[in-house]
Amino acid sequence: MKSLSALSKYLGMHEDFKLLVKNYSLKWTGRSAEDLIVDRITKVQNSNEIFEWIKQVKHIRPELCEFMDFMAITGLRLVEAVASYNLIIKLSREDRLNEYYVYEKGVLEHFRFKEVFFRKSKKAFLSFVSIDMVHKIGEKKPFSSCFYVQNLIRNKGKGLKLHFGDIREVNGTLLTKYLKDNEIDFLHGRVTSSVFMKNYFNPSLISDLKVRAFKASDEIEAKIQGNS
Repeated sequence: MKSLSALSKYLGMHEDFKLLVKNYSLKWTGRSAEDLIVDRITKVQNSNEIFEWIKQVKHIRPELCEFMDFMAITGLRLVEAVASYNLIIKLSREDRLNEYYVYEKGVLEHFRFKEVFFRKSKKAFLSFVSIDMVHKIGEKKPFSSCFYVQNLIRNKGKGLKLHFGDIREVNGTLLTKYLKDNEIDFLHGRVTSSVFMKNYFNPSLISDLKVRAFKASDEIEAKIQGNS
């Protein structure tokens, strides 16, 4: 189903494909939660593998240094990270960064740009990022797409695999040292079906969320800097 959907988009027939799915009651079937957990356990045994991969990418592609740091600290999906990175650059050049970045809170408010960060099943609400990192990104050149970023690594990586999805996984795992599950879900753009998350959870009321989030960021940053 996933392959057919991609093909229909490529052929410009996606609306016809959706109609066929509806008319013939075709179903999207996914792997079980147990299978997904086993995949994660066996895919990466040590989080340091991902941090070392990030350092490798930064070494062969210095132009991706700030972007790789940004991904590691925010845990954003690749497409979201590229969109956020480009938006920081655009608004910095237009002297409108304050429309996106709240200086006193140290947070990028993705929710202010719903058309960019709110997709049907994947969303990004906000990310805690230091002002130094935001300013460094603001001085860079934007990327044309997430595929451009991937190809930069492929073209010079000499067989180096892509681990962007694993960055998000490691970020979420490390956050468990400092944040509660519902806080991590929120920062990763997941709104669960629980009554609490849907009706009561409000991160702005958690006074020390910023402090704890930046503690996690400091630990991540320490792991992807230098040779240690």
